[in-house]
Amino acid sequence: MKPRNVAILLFDDVEVLDFAGPFEVFAVASELHDYALFRVFTVAASAGPIRARNGLSVLPDYPLESAPRPDVLIIPGGGGTRALMHNTAICGWIAAAAGQAELTLSVCSGALLLAKAGLLAGLRATTHHQAIDLLREVAPDTEVLAGERYVDNGRIVTAAGISAGIDASLYVVGRLCGEEVSTRTAAYMEYCVSR
Repeated sequence: MKPRNVAILLFDDVEVLDFAGPFEVFAVASELHDYALFRVFTVAASAGPIRARNGLSVLPDYPLESAPRPDVLIIPGGGGTRALMHNTAICGWIAAAAGQAELTLSVCSGALLLAKAGLLAGLRATTHHQAIDLLREVAPDTEVLAGERYVDNGRIVTAAGISAGIDASLYVVGRLCGEEVSTRTAAYMEYCVSR
């Protein structure tokens, strides 16, 4: 079995731990299993570096048009989501990629992008506590749950703010590969999972 492609969307003003936490979880899980589980990479609207929150410069692996098809799609949050919510090209790409993916995970205000892409209709979701009201406004037909670390709808998983992306990623690893893989990954990372 070939490794699952894990694509993480990057954009200007993305929250660093929103993408770096899941990147670490999926990459470490794969590393601990001879790189057989996941192939983790980053994607962005165009080639060239993006400027993450607080000034971190990151060079994405692929522009959207040449990125491999993701099996797992990760949409992080951060201040940049507010502008991207009105970017029909990005929201269209998210909808198309999620439609082909086995699972889509949003972290923090990345849930706003899932909502704008039409992926949260009729589902339950969570987001960063400071974006709860905005998510309710953007997704009126979604049951928005405050205080949940992550919410699993099957093909769509949403996580609360920032560090909750690590918890949700470990959960997804466990769901896809078994609890032993998730537990071993968390132990290697010396991470205590919040439930």
